[in-house]
Amino acid sequence: MKGFNRIWVAAVFGAALTMVSASAQTVNQRRENQQDRIGQGVQSGALTAGQTARLENKEASLNSEIHNDRVANGGHLTTNERKQVNRQQNHLSRQIYRAKHT
Repeated sequence: MKGFNRIWVAAVFGAALTMVSASAQTVNQRRENQQDRIGQGVQSGALTAGQTARLENKEASLNSEIHNDRVANGGHLTTNERKQVNRQQNHLSRQIYRAKHT
């Protein structure tokens, strides 16, 4: 029975580490994806120079906020900060979509 408990504890610990690393990866991956979407809009001509500048400024502001939050917390985002960043990334994603499709 002790062997099973050790395996179970190791599995739970491993899952927790994966979740923490996955959430950080998700924030970074979304940043890259959204930057790529802006670039695609420029290449296709769907975004004007003004739209691109506004989206880039919003993206830079969000990236700065993420950086400052991580500096304040030893390189990590708190759960509440991650939720807030996710909401902001969702909002920016909708803005990118709308700008490309108007």
